[in-house]
Amino acid sequence: MQTQLITLGGGCFWCLEAVYQELKGVHQVISGYAGGFIEFPDYESVCDGTTGHAEVVQIHFDPQEISLRQILEVFFVIHDPTTLNRQGHDVGSQYRSVIYCEDESHINAALDVIQELKEKQVYRDPIVTEIMLAPTFYKAEEYHQNYFVTHPFQGYCMGVVAPKLEKFRKTFAQLKKK
Repeated sequence: MQTQLITLGGGCFWCLEAVYQELKGVHQVISGYAGGFIEFPDYESVCDGTTGHAEVVQIHFDPQEISLRQILEVFFVIHDPTTLNRQGHDVGSQYRSVIYCEDESHINAALDVIQELKEKQVYRDPIVTEIMLAPTFYKAEEYHQNYFVTHPFQGYCMGVVAPKLEKFRKTFAQLKKK
């Protein structure tokens, strides 16, 4: 099995992690930070917005089981790519919409998906998602890994993560792990 990587940011990493853990062909999802100017950031400094990092998930997937295009289609359904530095009540550059790619083919795939969304006029406002080659990824603290699975009744999980997960399950039932 030859896995590929894609790193996505679309608000709080707990939401993305919960969704992508249920996507077929995804073998590992790691919550972390990327895109900033501080080495080895921690959660508190990222949340303060002083590091330049975004909350992201690094997704390890098997392209024989799921395509990058399908991963990106899920991404554009489960977050709002039209709000700059914001997802719902989460405000700041750490919550920006971003796609960090491992190579030029991934950049082109992301640009193609965005172009199709624009042509279909899926969003009323312009898509502001950043697309670039992947910077250094820093794994988040252990207590952030598998957060929704281990804290399903925590307030944020019930009010924000669970509805996004339910939207994924309804919209992409055919892509859910069995």
